[in-house]
Amino acid sequence: MSDFDTQVLVVGSGVAGGLVAHRLATAHIPVTILEAGPRLDRAQIVENFRKGSAKNNFMMPYPGTPHAPNPIPGENNYIIQKGAYPYDAQYIRGVGGTTWHWAAAAWRLLPNDFRLRSTYGVGRDWPISYDDVEPFYYRAEEALGVSGPDPKAQDLGSPRSKPYPMPALPLDYMDQEFLRVLNANGFHVVNEPVARNSVIYDNRPPCCGNNNCMPICPIGAQYSGNVHAEKAEAAGAKLIENAVAYHIETDKDGKSVTAVRYKRPDGSEQRVTARFFVLAANGIETPKLMLMSTSDTLSRGVGNSSDMVGRNLMDHPGTGVTFLWGKPVFPGRGPQEMTSVVNLRDGTFRRDYAAKKLHLGNTAALFVATESLLKEHLMGRDLDERIRQQVAREVSINSFHEQLPDPNNRIVPSPNERDAIGIPRPEIYYSIEDYVRVSAQHTHEAYDKIANLLGATEIRHNDQFAGNNHLMGTTIMGSNPKDSVVDADCRTHDHPNLFIASSSVFSTSATVNSTLTISALAIRLGDHLLTQVRSKT
Repeated sequence: MSDFDTQVLVVGSGVAGGLVAHRLATAHIPVTILEAGPRLDRAQIVENFRKGSAKNNFMMPYPGTPHAPNPIPGENNYIIQKGAYPYDAQYIRGVGGTTWHWAAAAWRLLPNDFRLRSTYGVGRDWPISYDDVEPFYYRAEEALGVSGPDPKAQDLGSPRSKPYPMPALPLDYMDQEFLRVLNANGFHVVNEPVARNSVIYDNRPPCCGNNNCMPICPIGAQYSGNVHAEKAEAAGAKLIENAVAYHIETDKDGKSVTAVRYKRPDGSEQRVTARFFVLAANGIETPKLMLMSTSDTLSRGVGNSSDMVGRNLMDHPGTGVTFLWGKPVFPGRGPQEMTSVVNLRDGTFRRDYAAKKLHLGNTAALFVATESLLKEHLMGRDLDERIRQQVAREVSINSFHEQLPDPNNRIVPSPNERDAIGIPRPEIYYSIEDYVRVSAQHTHEAYDKIANLLGATEIRHNDQFAGNNHLMGTTIMGSNPKDSVVDADCRTHDHPNLFIASSSVFSTSATVNSTLTISALAIRLGDHLLTQVRSKT
C-alpha cells in the first residue's frame, strides 16, 4: 500500500493540468487534481450570456464564487494594482479554466523565439529549442483538435513535420478580401490555426458560425480545457473541485515537497500527500501559491532560491485601430477571428523593438454603431438604414506586441488584502518598456497603411495598451538556477519532485497566443513524469 494519498497531485484543471493528468491517468498512474473553482455547465454559461446586458465583457457569463473569485476588471478588486501601468487580467477559476472563453488561436512559436538572446541580443534564450518542442506541438494539435491551412500553401514560419489534424475553416468574404488585398501589397496574411473543429472531431461538432466564441462556444466545436479534465477523470483521475490550494509543504530540509493544503468554501482545511506535484494554476495563481508557502526553512517561499518566483511577468500589450472599410464586407459571419498579419513576427528589428502579430476581428459592431447613431437623434427607417450601413463596414484590427522579461514586473501575495476565505489577493507591479512602445509606433503606421489599402474612412486609433490575458514568465524557465525557477523539463530547480505546467514557465513572450505552447509543454511534461513515476514504483 502506498504511503501517499496519490502518486501525482496536479493543482489546477485548465488545459495544462488536464493534459498532464490525462497523460498519467491513461497510463494507470494514480493522479488527483485540485481545482479552486466549481464545475461549469455549458448550457448555463450560454444562458448567462443570453440574459446578460454587459457588452464586450467576456467574464460576464462566469460570475465566479466568493471562495475563488474571478478577476473582473472594473467589477471587483481581486487583483490589486500597484504598478505604473494597470494589469487588468481576466481568468476563470473553475474546472477547465480560461479556455472556456478564448478565441481558440493555436499558434506555434517561431524557432527564433526560443533563441531571442543569442540571435538578437535582447531578452533570454530558452533552455530548449523549437526542434525539442516540435513533436509535442503536433501532439497538442491532435489533443485539442486544431484546424489550419495547408502548410504547402501558406507558410506560418514554424516548420512542421505533419499537416494540421483538420483543414482550415473556410474564410468569410471579409477575411478573403483582407488576405487578397494585403498579400498583394507587401504584407503576409495567413489563415489562423485554431483549436476549433472544421469537421467532426473527437466527438465534437464542426463550427457552425455562432460568432460568440468569446465568451462561449454554445455547441462545443471549440476546444475548452474541461475536455481533458473530464477525460482524465474518465481514465481514473480524481478531481476535487472547490479546493483552493493555499500552502505547499516540504520536508524539514526544504528539498522535497510532501503535501498541499487546501481550503473548502466554508473555510475548512484539508491536505493531500503525493510523490510528485504539478502546479498548473496559471501565471498569477501559481506564483502566488509558491510565495505564500513560506516556512522556517524557506523564508522566500517554495522554489524561490533565485528570487524569481512571481517576477518577469509578461503579456502581449496590444493596440488597435477601428475604421469603416471602403465597401461593405459584412463582418460577424463565422468565428470571431480568422486571419492574421505575420510578417512582423520576426526580423533584425527585434534588436531594437518588439515583434508583433496583427489580427483582424470578425465581429459585427452592432452595439457600438447603435449607440453612436442614437446620439445623432436618428429614428425609424433612417436609424435602421444607417446601422446596417455602418455594421457592414466597421472593422477592427488589433495587435500582440512581444514583451521582454523584466524582474520588476511581478506578482506578490498581498500582505494586507484577503479574499472571502482568508487567502491573500494578488498584487501586480507592471509597466511597459520602450521596447514595446517603440514597436507600437510602427504598429500605428502599419495600421494607417492597411486602412489606406482598404479605402478606409473614419479611422480611429486606440494607442492605449491593453493586456491579452497571456500570463507568462512568472516561474521562468532557464538553465541557471540563480536566475530561473524551472529547468528544461519544467522541474523546479529547488525541489526534485515539484513541476510547473503553465505559461508562467515561458522564457520569452513571442507574439502569439500561449495556449498551444502551454499544451505542448504539458504533454512533454506528462511523458517525463510518467518515466519518473515508473522509476520510483
